[in-house]
Amino acid sequence: MNVWAALGLAVLVGCGGGEATAADPAAPTSPAAQTLSNVAYASTSAAQKMDIYMPAGAGPFPAVVLIHGGAFKAGDKAMDAANAATLVANGYVAVAINYRLSGEAKFPAAVHDAKAAVRYIRAKASEYRINPDKIGVWGASAGGHLSAMLGTTGGDTYLEGTEGAYLGVSSRVQASVDWFGPINFATMVSEGLALGFASSYNVDNESAYLGVNANDPTNNELVQQSNPSRYIDAQDPPFWIQVGGADPLIPYTQSLNFYTALKAVLGDAKVSYEKLEGAGHGGAPFSTTANLDKVVAFLNSHLK
Repeated sequence: MNVWAALGLAVLVGCGGGEATAADPAAPTSPAAQTLSNVAYASTSAAQKMDIYMPAGAGPFPAVVLIHGGAFKAGDKAMDAANAATLVANGYVAVAINYRLSGEAKFPAAVHDAKAAVRYIRAKASEYRINPDKIGVWGASAGGHLSAMLGTTGGDTYLEGTEGAYLGVSSRVQASVDWFGPINFATMVSEGLALGFASSYNVDNESAYLGVNANDPTNNELVQQSNPSRYIDAQDPPFWIQVGGADPLIPYTQSLNFYTALKAVLGDAKVSYEKLEGAGHGGAPFSTTANLDKVVAFLNSHLK
C-alpha cells in the first residue's frame, strides 16, 4: 500500500486546494491531512520548489525541512517521502525541498535556497498550520551538509542571500539533523587516507559545487566559507549527528570533528553524535524504525 494512502493523506498539486469534507456534516470540522506539491518558495529557478506534507488537525505543528542528498549535483525532494511520512505520523509538518544543483549554480546558491525555503514557510506558517517558532531541518549527505549550514549560519548576511519574497523573515532553525554530511572539504581526502579508504575518497563533487578545486590550498578561503564549523556560535540550535563507521564516500571523522567543535561551544546537552558501526553511506541502518525513532525523539525534545 502506498505510504501516503495508508496515512490517509490527500495529495494536491500546486499551492492551493480545498480540504476534505467530514463524513458527518454535523460533526465539527477539522483540517484534513494534505500534501501540497511543487509549491514555489522563490522564482529565480524552476528548482526552487517544495512539497508540504501536513498532518490532520488544526495545529499549529512543528515543521521540519527535509533536504535531499545527491552529491550536490543530483537528487530530488521525492527522495524524502518516507522520512516525511515518519514526521507526519509523529505530528510534524514535513517540507521536502528542491534546490539549485551544482550544474545550475555554484555555492552558496544551495544554501541561499534552503534559507529561502525556511523564510517562506515561516512567513506562511498559519497557512500551512506551522508553529513558526519550531522549525527544524534534516538532511543526508549533501543535504546533511546543508542542514549543518542552516544550523550554524543563522543571521549570516553572505549566506542569507536574496532569494524569495520574505527577506525580512528569519531563516534560523531550532534543531538540525545532519546525516553523514561532508563538513570541511579541504580535509576530506587526507581524512580518507588516514582511514584507509584511499581508492574511494575524493572531493570532485564538492569541487563542482564550489566551482573551484577544493584540494587546492589557494582556494582555501572559499572552501572554508562552505564549512559549517566556521560559523559555530552560542546561538546555534541543538544538533543530532549520525554517520556510518564504514562510509566509503565521506570520512566519518568529518562528522566527529564537527560534533567536537559544536560541543565545545554548545555543550553536551545540545549536541549528540552517533557512529553506526559497519554502516556505509546511508542505507538500511539509517532507515530502520529504531533509528528513525531516535531522530524523532531528538526532534520532539527540541521542537515540542
